[in-house]
Amino acid sequence: MNTFFSADYIVPVTSEAIKNGVVEVTEDGVIEGVYLPNHPNLQGRAINRKEGIIVPGFVNAHCHLELSHMLGVIPKGTGLVPFLQRVISLRAADERLVQKAMEAADAQLYNNGIVAVGDHANTNLSAAVKARSSIHYHTFIEVIGFEPDTASQKLAEARKIRHLFSNEAVSITAHAPYSVSKELFRLLNEEAIRSNKSLSVHNQESEEENRLFRYKVGQFLDFYQALGRDISGFRAQARNSLQTFMSYISPETPVLLVHNTYTSPKDIFFIERLERNVSWCFCPNANLYIEGVLPKLRNFVAYRHKITLGTDSLASNDRLCILSELKTLHQHFPELLFSETIKWATLNGALFLGIAGKYGSLEIGKAPGLNLLTETDGLTITPDTEVVRLI
Repeated sequence: MNTFFSADYIVPVTSEAIKNGVVEVTEDGVIEGVYLPNHPNLQGRAINRKEGIIVPGFVNAHCHLELSHMLGVIPKGTGLVPFLQRVISLRAADERLVQKAMEAADAQLYNNGIVAVGDHANTNLSAAVKARSSIHYHTFIEVIGFEPDTASQKLAEARKIRHLFSNEAVSITAHAPYSVSKELFRLLNEEAIRSNKSLSVHNQESEEENRLFRYKVGQFLDFYQALGRDISGFRAQARNSLQTFMSYISPETPVLLVHNTYTSPKDIFFIERLERNVSWCFCPNANLYIEGVLPKLRNFVAYRHKITLGTDSLASNDRLCILSELKTLHQHFPELLFSETIKWATLNGALFLGIAGKYGSLEIGKAPGLNLLTETDGLTITPDTEVVRLI
């Protein structure tokens, strides 16, 4: 039997919000109708009325399930390089502890109304959790290798990990410009083209990354030395990292650029001018956790490239909750309209992950999940807004 949900507003995402609208869903969660309140199809129907805003399930475009056991372990405000050093030192944890933490994180994602996740992984540890989950995961196998002569070996190792995941929603990607050589970037680009998959790359999360690429100075030199990495072959580029590494990637390759905390207007214009196939992903709570700084969002919204949202990991966030990310954005950028940011939290992530045929908007034939946002003010979320998963 179909269920009819109504609320103060229904937000289909791909069309205007409907005041006192109604959405009809099957027992399997498939949308059969989105109606104005006086539509004839509603005559004699039992309406499940809610207070608040009904939206599609959230899409978390960037996460690290493998790091869930680090919740609350790394202090806030360390800056990126010390944060990375702590993550490396904490990775070798008991596998049972890691598995238990990932199971809890998966449940948290689900309970916070998230229906799909773009997740970075360095091993196959998360494969079993994902196989049992009700959430759609696209796993990006993250490759790290800054020394050019290891490029082929690193790609071969990532291919072996990819085959340990049971579904097709898995691809191989670069970790970040400061951890991937030019040679490896080019191999990963060829792999993406050959497999018809996208790349998801951490970008300019710290100004230290730009200092490395512009002048070959800063904290990353000490970072490599501590790891025993030889970067003598790396040359300063006299330009920011984004403008450097994107030249190693083909224009047609879809790329999700994650964080962008220190991306400059010139970097954004560089992407726009060359019409690169890019989506931006912001993880505001993680940015505040690590660097205490948010991206200059106003520089991004005027351009055409799509914006998505992620949570990053529990090593750099207190919660895996897209609503929490939305609240942070609206707190710091009050001029943003919820009618726009809800696209970042739903449809745009689904489009990048290639799953918009099912997720991201309330349209007939889709099964995107339904979230109720409570304690709202008209079409605006408030600091008291919570998410209730309806289906």
